[in-house]
Amino acid sequence: MTGGDLTALLPFLVMGVAVPAVTLAAAFRRPALAASLAALGTVLAFAALWPAAGVVPRQVTPLLMIDGYALYFAGLMLAATLAVLLLSLGYLHRRPEPREAHSLLLLLAAFGAMAVAASDHFASFILGLETLSVALLGLIAYAHGRERPIEAGLKYLILAGFSSAILLFGIALLYLRCGSLSFAGIAFALGRAGSDPAILLAFALVIAGIGFKLSLVPFHMWAPDVYQGASAPVAGFIAVVSKGAVFALLLRLAHDTPLASGPGATVIQAIAVATILAGNLLALLQDNFKRLLAYSSIAHFGYLLLAVLAGGVLGAEAAAYYLAAYAVMTLGAFGVITQLSAGQAGDDIEQLSAYRGLMWRRPWLAAVLVLMLFALAGMPLTMGFFAKLTVLMAGIHGGWWPAVGALVAGSVIGLFYYLRVIALMAAGRPVEAVPEPTRWAGALVLAMLTGVLVWLGMAPAPLMALIRRATLGG
Repeated sequence: MTGGDLTALLPFLVMGVAVPAVTLAAAFRRPALAASLAALGTVLAFAALWPAAGVVPRQVTPLLMIDGYALYFAGLMLAATLAVLLLSLGYLHRRPEPREAHSLLLLLAAFGAMAVAASDHFASFILGLETLSVALLGLIAYAHGRERPIEAGLKYLILAGFSSAILLFGIALLYLRCGSLSFAGIAFALGRAGSDPAILLAFALVIAGIGFKLSLVPFHMWAPDVYQGASAPVAGFIAVVSKGAVFALLLRLAHDTPLASGPGATVIQAIAVATILAGNLLALLQDNFKRLLAYSSIAHFGYLLLAVLAGGVLGAEAAAYYLAAYAVMTLGAFGVITQLSAGQAGDDIEQLSAYRGLMWRRPWLAAVLVLMLFALAGMPLTMGFFAKLTVLMAGIHGGWWPAVGALVAGSVIGLFYYLRVIALMAAGRPVEAVPEPTRWAGALVLAMLTGVLVWLGMAPAPLMALIRRATLGG
C-alpha cells in the first residue's frame, strides 16, 4: 500500500482510530467524554476529506474505490452523523439509558456506512453493511424499561437478517456465473457470457436485498414500525445515513454493472412507481408523525430511483444533490421531534394531535418544521424544489415516463399530508409562547439545517459545482 493509498483512506483511518477511543471512554462510563471524542472524530474525519480529495480516484485494494463520489457521500454521512450526535445530547440528558454507548454505536454505524459507499466489491459491501446493521440494531433497541424500542429492534433484526440472506444468495449466484465479486469483474464476465437465466435471478435477488435496506415497495413493511419504535434522532439517522449509504452503493452498482439495463431497468421502474404511489398514499392515513415521515422517506427513495434509471452523469448528479437535500430536510424534521421530546421519560412526542397549536406554543420550532415540510413537498426557494427538479429532468431525459408521471402524482399527493401537519400546527387559539429549556446543541443543529435548506435552495450552484467536480474527478 502506497502513501497515496493511505492519504485516500485518511477519513476511514481517522474513524478507525476514533471508534476504539470512544469504546475506551464508554468502558469507563464517561458519557461526556465519549460524546466529545465521537464528535471530534467525526469532525477530523470530515476534515480529512480534503487531503484525500487530492489523490483520488484511487483503487485501494480490490475492495474499495476511493473517488469523488465516495468522498462526497462520506462527507454527507459524516455531517449527518455529527448532527445526530449533537441532537442526541439534549435528548438523552434526562433519560435513564446509559448515554456513553449511544455515541459509540453512532460512530460505528457511520464507519460501516462509509465503507458501504466506497465499496467496489461485494465482499467490502457486505462487511460494511453488517457493521452498519449491527450498530443500528443496538441503536434502535436503545431504551430502558420500554417495550416498543425492543420490539422495533427485534423486527429490524429479523428482517435485516432475511434481506441479507437474500442478498448473499444473489451474490453467490453472480459469483458462480462470473467467477468474481468485484463490480468490474462481474461486468466483464457478463459482457462475455450474454443472457443467462441464473444471472437474471441473481440480479433479482440483489435488487430485492437492496430494496429491503432502502424500504422500497414491496419490501417496505419494516420501516414505519422501526421509525416509530426507535428514538427520534436514531430514526433520522436510519432515514439518512443507513439508507443513503446503501443508495450510494446502488448508484455505483448500476453504473458499473448492467443492473439497471434491460429487464433490470423494467423491474426498477416498476418498483419506483409502486414505491412513490404507495409511500405517499399510505402517508395520507397516518396520525403518527414518525410513521408519516417513514412513508415519506419511502416515497423519496422511489423518486431517487429515477436517477438510477437515468444513469450517466446527469443521473448521478441528480441523485447526489437529492440525497443532500433529503438529508437536510429529514434531519430537520426529526430534529424538531427530538427537541420537543428532549427530557421526556417515555415515548417521543409523535402523535399529530400533540402538534396542534405548536406555532403559538413553540414558534421557533414550528417555523423550522414548516420550512422542512415545505422542502419535503418540493416547494420553491428550498432545496427540495431543486432536488425534485433535477431528478425530474433526469427522468425526462432518459424517457422514463411512467416513473416521471408517478413522481408528479406523488408530489401532488404529498403536498396534502405535509400541509395537513402545517394546518394542525396553526390551529387553536394563540397563546403565550412557552419558554423552551436551553438545548444549545439541538438548537444549533436546527439553525444550521434551516440556513443550508434556504441558502442552497435559492443558490444551489455551489453544491452542484462540488458534485460536478466529484463527477469529473472520480
